[in-house]
Amino acid sequence: MSDREFEIVIYGATGFTGRLVAEYLNSEYGSDLKWAMAGRSQGKLEKVREEMGISKDVALIVANSDKPETLSDMAKRSKAVITTVGPYQLYGEPLVKACVEAGTDYVDLCGEPAWMHDIIEKYNAPAKESGSRVVLSCGFDSIPFDMGVYFLQRHANEAIGKPLPKIRGRVRKMKGTFSGGTAASFAETMKRAKEQPEILDWLKDPFSLVPNFTGPAQPTGHKPIHEKDIDSWSAPFVMASINTKNVHRSNALMGHAYGEGFTYDEMILTGPGDKGEAAAKHVAATDTFGKNPPKPGEGPSKDERENGFYDILFIGNTEDGKQMMASVKGDKDPGYGSTSKMISESALTLVKDVDRDKPGGGVYTTAPALGAALIDRLQDHAGLTFTLEG
Repeated sequence: MSDREFEIVIYGATGFTGRLVAEYLNSEYGSDLKWAMAGRSQGKLEKVREEMGISKDVALIVANSDKPETLSDMAKRSKAVITTVGPYQLYGEPLVKACVEAGTDYVDLCGEPAWMHDIIEKYNAPAKESGSRVVLSCGFDSIPFDMGVYFLQRHANEAIGKPLPKIRGRVRKMKGTFSGGTAASFAETMKRAKEQPEILDWLKDPFSLVPNFTGPAQPTGHKPIHEKDIDSWSAPFVMASINTKNVHRSNALMGHAYGEGFTYDEMILTGPGDKGEAAAKHVAATDTFGKNPPKPGEGPSKDERENGFYDILFIGNTEDGKQMMASVKGDKDPGYGSTSKMISESALTLVKDVDRDKPGGGVYTTAPALGAALIDRLQDHAGLTFTLEG
């Protein structure tokens, strides 16, 4: 891999999120990183590079999923590829295939469990053989959640010598929008489910990304509940479906480091009392994406991105009823500003920090592939904080 021309290529660099990734790599690392921008149009790539004040030394690569040979050529030139081109069930597999065949690392923003199920089944073994590390869900879904659980479990192992059998993820505060890609991905998943009814079972099953394993019954988080220990009502959280699957896959890939009986669920806090109850019921009854969700390529203004944030609480319970808590906070809006930084640092962790032989090739989630090295990068560069509480 040392002879590769680039350390990182951004595929989809002319799209809304791809531009943010390019902006971040340019501002945070600039000429210290060997990187390139890739997309369907040479003209658009040149325009974006000029508009963003990026040096002409940053190479441009024309590639698209309609021409698999262009993806293959691109993958062979780089140690890792970042892709922001979704929905992945429409456009993603040709690039996964190209990266696996080239032994190139791959990171995406996928939150599409049906497609992820297929990719794990089809490419995990070939990726192990080639050494390609395919790391899915490297944005708001699911890094703060997957890595938050990992962070709290590491503390538990240090403090009491064993993992916590139960953790709850609770979104304490959040300001920002979900991306147009997230909305489009959800729509495509529902469209596919009409043709393949078994997909609905995959969506409901928290272990659908863990082949040949059936874990214990999990809390569903589908209805508002009052949680006395934190004095708050909790409502369903739209990203819980994908995040819980990724947390359970991480657990399995790490040899069930959290235990085979581990339980995990996610909800969003709405506060105490009658107001909290009313808010929780309102959230539960509201269509998250609304009638006019953002379209891929659309997104919030820079001011909106800069003023966004999130704060997620993780509450772990020991076998004897004691609690341990941790939080993960981000300094930008979740769907765009923070996501663009998280996926960038995920790729950089693969390229610069994690030995290619450990854990080796395969289709991964973030915790087993990137571990503590990613937490360090996120705190040093990407505006995230991981904190023990209580």
